[in-house]
Amino acid sequence: MKSFAKQLVILIARILVLPAACLAGFGRWGVGYLFCAQAMANVPGILGSYLRVAYYKWTLDSVGKDCHVGFGSYFAHAQASMGNDVGMGAYCVLGQVDIGEGTLLASHVQILSGSRQHKRDESGKLTDEGRTFRRIKIGAQCWIGAGAIITADLGDGATVGPGSVVSQNVPAGATVSGNPARNFAMVVKPVS
Repeated sequence: MKSFAKQLVILIARILVLPAACLAGFGRWGVGYLFCAQAMANVPGILGSYLRVAYYKWTLDSVGKDCHVGFGSYFAHAQASMGNDVGMGAYCVLGQVDIGEGTLLASHVQILSGSRQHKRDESGKLTDEGRTFRRIKIGAQCWIGAGAIITADLGDGATVGPGSVVSQNVPAGATVSGNPARNFAMVVKPVS
């Protein structure tokens, strides 16, 4: 019965956000997409999470089942995906990213679309010319701590400490922390 009720809530949420998805051109019209993504981010509670996930099912490249998107969190670009069982805390801002199955993001995590989004011209003024966006890959079963900033790929099972700045790719199973993030291999001694 619980599964049926949950599926019914998911269906109702998908119907409720359909007008917003249409306004966003199902993720193809950037201005409409971002407006609706930010509006959905401000709906509180579990209802808000259901509405956000439903909106992203209509607009992102793909969204798995049993995902949670916390209050204030949104994808800034529709060129993104989430695997099954992805959990995201409050106030996360995500760019072009593919998030693997079972990955958890704490609150205030930022995943940027690479590190070359802003360029300066010859006179030193910021310009849109020459800037590049990169789609970041976050592996399955990763954990990203609160306030972390990610601009590089994470392998499966990687752990990123709170407040870390990850600007280099992190191999599978590694634990990194700090600014810049560094790999800290944990030595486990058997208890005698």
